[in-house]
Amino acid sequence: MQKKSSFSDPSSSPGYKAPAVHKAFQILKTVAQSSESLGLVQLSELLGYSKSTTHGLVHALLREGVLTQGLSGRKLFLGPMIAELMFSTWDQEKVLKLAQPILDEIRDTVNETVILGARIRHRVLIISIAEAFDSLKISVPIGSTIPLIAGAVGKALLATERPELVGTLIQKYGLRTYTPRSITDIGAYMAELERVRQQGVAIDIEEYLSGIKAVAVALGNLQGLPIAIWVVGMSANIDDDKLAAIATITKTQAEHLRQIVDHASFN
Repeated sequence: MQKKSSFSDPSSSPGYKAPAVHKAFQILKTVAQSSESLGLVQLSELLGYSKSTTHGLVHALLREGVLTQGLSGRKLFLGPMIAELMFSTWDQEKVLKLAQPILDEIRDTVNETVILGARIRHRVLIISIAEAFDSLKISVPIGSTIPLIAGAVGKALLATERPELVGTLIQKYGLRTYTPRSITDIGAYMAELERVRQQGVAIDIEEYLSGIKAVAVALGNLQGLPIAIWVVGMSANIDDDKLAAIATITKTQAEHLRQIVDHASFN
């Protein structure tokens, strides 16, 4: 006769609750959905948790890698462990190994920062980066997210969707004014997405961040989450000719990566 374990699973008990787990997930959800990076005090105020509770949970999540801090050490972003869990059935490590040389090659050619991101619902998760060599460059932490409806990468990914689905997203999340150049008229935004569909590349001239230009291409990959490559740099360093050159090489390399990813074995 098999001896019955004296340990019972509390999750199977009626009415079982795990308040710390619930609060930890609320923190992750709030960080993921926020249009701006958040600090401990902001999190505490938004969620109604005490500062000590928020501090303890955040530092536990930092230790586990599901949260990470920005360069200032004050702002919080989703950590690399989130990406690892999201890609666990797709072999994230192999994807990044395949992608990094391509990101590096684009960076070496144009000397601007190159980013690889994956769409997760209404945000884009940064999963890899090749930083420009210049001291004055764009730098973003892996694991951070940006709104889907923002800048070049959002346009590149949304251009792969049916217009009616894009319209539903815009109705839910809106077209925000990030800079004076942001497209806030839905008709103009939908027309811009049609241009992206036709040309295969999205351009952002100071629409998301003042003083910053970006070029993005969605891979249209069949395996895994939708991913895109985008190049960002200071507007002063990117004239029209360089912008066109970045668009050409990004399109070429994105197609190259798509073929590699879709034909790779992730078993």
